[in-house]
Amino acid sequence: MTKTVYPKYPTRHGYMSEKIQRDYISAAIIKKQLPRDAHRMEQIVSLDASNDLTNPVQFWQLYSVLGQDPIVHIVTNFYERVFADEDWFTSVFARVGGIGHHVNTQASMWIDVMGGGPYYHGAEFRLNFHHTHNAIQLMNEKGAERWSKLMVDTLDDSTRHMTEDPRIRPSINTFLTHFMGKYSREFGFENSSVFGATNPPINRRINFLKMTTEAIEALTETELSEALEEQGVDVSKYNGKAALVNKALMM
Repeated sequence: MTKTVYPKYPTRHGYMSEKIQRDYISAAIIKKQLPRDAHRMEQIVSLDASNDLTNPVQFWQLYSVLGQDPIVHIVTNFYERVFADEDWFTSVFARVGGIGHHVNTQASMWIDVMGGGPYYHGAEFRLNFHHTHNAIQLMNEKGAERWSKLMVDTLDDSTRHMTEDPRIRPSINTFLTHFMGKYSREFGFENSSVFGATNPPINRRINFLKMTTEAIEALTETELSEALEEQGVDVSKYNGKAALVNKALMM
């Protein structure tokens, strides 16, 4: 695969997408998975996936690549596994509704977060209510482990729905990892879920020639050092931020 033309499907924010996007970006900045100005980087905040294959597909950009049908297929595959599982697990879902009910609600939530528009009415309030009332028996390490195992099996069986773009599975893994981490913090259980490779970190490409003096001075000492090293500068010769700024201004 050498060329992509996205968006394949029209995108718009939903009831959850903007907040989830902000929350994920803030957390990823702290973990140094995204640069500190990620909130202002078009390739990251856009709902449309980048056509540059070196840029990861953020999970709120998945709808622009997949559209609705593949997402519904994946969710359907998952709930078929859920309802064929052991009673202690299946019964929690069955008390709420049948497979059709769960596919509709889960697919709506995925489409909403993935950039397909306002599908998941009630947003996070609805999601939190479901977990604290309907699914509370599974909001623990045992339930999370089983849920994750079935989801990994689902994704492994759903490659045909993920297009030829190699960035899609890591993006879905990132989406699931983010939400499972969120649930483990909220419900106080240890998170051992692994869905597979997630999106690689995005390192900010700093071009001093296109920056004003004020913009260069606003960079952190670490950002200055890393950017200068990328350009072949031996930063050990420059002691302190002021010296690094001066060197950057001469580049």
